[in-house]
Amino acid sequence: TKVRANASKHKAMSYGRMKKAEEELQRQILELFEKAEATDSDEDRRHGKGERGWDLVGEFRRRDSRLRKIREAMAALEEEARTEAVLKAKEREQTASDQDDEPKPRGRRPSDPGQAKPKDRTQRNFTDPESRIMKYASTGSFEQCYNAQAAVDSAFQVIVAVEVTDQANDKQQVAPMVESMACTLAEIPTGMDILADAGYFSENNVLVLEEFGLNPHVATGKVKHGEKPVAVRGRPPKDMSVRQRMARKLATKAGHEVYARRKVIVEPVFGQMKRVRGLGQFLLRGLKNVAAEWKLWCLTHNLLKLYRYGSLEPA
Repeated sequence: TKVRANASKHKAMSYGRMKKAEEELQRQILELFEKAEATDSDEDRRHGKGERGWDLVGEFRRRDSRLRKIREAMAALEEEARTEAVLKAKEREQTASDQDDEPKPRGRRPSDPGQAKPKDRTQRNFTDPESRIMKYASTGSFEQCYNAQAAVDSAFQVIVAVEVTDQANDKQQVAPMVESMACTLAEIPTGMDILADAGYFSENNVLVLEEFGLNPHVATGKVKHGEKPVAVRGRPPKDMSVRQRMARKLATKAGHEVYARRKVIVEPVFGQMKRVRGLGQFLLRGLKNVAAEWKLWCLTHNLLKLYRYGSLEPA
């Protein structure tokens, strides 16, 4: 779920604006030196040697500080662009292997990920540089956010694993969440159902879950509200891709019934924290601090569940 960061999106600057600001600040700094050289002797005469009527140092420091911040932000965006390009290249490879039976996509060959550059509209926030512009589901607007992750027990809605990421995409979060869950639980039951929406689907993620001995039910694409998949029967063909195998699994009566439980397991937990307990935005800044704050929210959620369920025996 996306949670607002403690930063205004209006305190962000796009990569395109950064490039223009860098050029302008460089020009202004050069002008300062030229003016200083031209007026140095005149100021010595008017104000005394070593005294200045114009605060050159202050003017220079303000512009130099701004220039350094902008260059740091640009370098960070460029590094993120290269990292994202590498991840997308891996996703393309996974998608290609998932869809071996489908026509190959046409178009230009993807460029070298190591040479990737940010788009001019890509933004970085100066208040909390590690937060990102993400689509906020409840309003449909784009806000400065973090992507908070939680794995929830189906019996009592107890949270068993948590993570926070600055990436809007969920595909890279499956392995970290399973590893976190393995650290939390004394033992992960073999064959335990894992339910996740289409944002988490990739061939690699399904294989990771299966390697942990889990039973993944991960949507392969978005389904319209109220739409039911055509039921399938019989044994699946041996030559099916991972995507086809998962889609077929969710189309079976048993698979559809299992996956349908997802919306009454994890979504209410996010609703309880946001709507009932007032998690409108994080108070802290920076990924590490926000992760600690999210864990505190999830800890108190579990304590409330423990208090309300009392002495009930586990399911």
